[in-house]
Amino acid sequence: MFRLENVQKIYSRHGTAVTAFQCSSLSVATGAYVAILGPSGSGKTTLLSLLGGMLSPTQGRIWLGEQSVYDLSVEQRAKLRQEWLGFVFQTFNLVPYLTALENVQVPLCLAGEAAEVQRDKATAMLRRFGMEERLLHKPRELSVGQQQRVALARTLVSNPPVILADEPTGNLDPESRELVLNSLSECHHEGKTIVMVTHDPVAAERAERTVQLIAGELRDGGETTAMRSVA
Repeated sequence: MFRLENVQKIYSRHGTAVTAFQCSSLSVATGAYVAILGPSGSGKTTLLSLLGGMLSPTQGRIWLGEQSVYDLSVEQRAKLRQEWLGFVFQTFNLVPYLTALENVQVPLCLAGEAAEVQRDKATAMLRRFGMEERLLHKPRELSVGQQQRVALARTLVSNPPVILADEPTGNLDPESRELVLNSLSECHHEGKTIVMVTHDPVAAERAERTVQLIAGELRDGGETTAMRSVA
């Protein structure tokens, strides 16, 4: 599914080159659930942005399937994201003036779905996350946990084959945290490929494989306890 070859991302900071991320080789198989573990500032979000086609590497190539992502034009990468990728953000990125229902409809609208189909699909997805009583509430009228549920519903409503999750359990209450992790596990069991970056070792244990990211360098952490127990 994903393949990284000699990838490096370098920023210039006060005239000094800073390596934010580097990796000689990394592969994520189709249907895998991989957790990228590392402290704040270790390069986790940089890696996710590289995988998501949103941040060009300084050098190296990133493949999604048979496509070299950064050999595409900006427009082609946008289409690739729409067709292949779903994003879960720690900051939710909900549109503040739209209701929960309208926020979940956004990717369906961009895909050209009919308005009635949008409403039906969005309503069903919000019900899946226990938000049927909050369809017409705007983000400011929802708790942090409820906002993350809406954000996750928006990610899943278009049924993307790949999910990139950036600290999806950060700042959540225990109930919402468990719901998000269970939903990601369900997506994995349905055959979706999941790459989650987190500093939470408990969340990482839900994955089948961990990768440590330390000072911008990747180190394979191997199978998780959950995966070894299945084996």
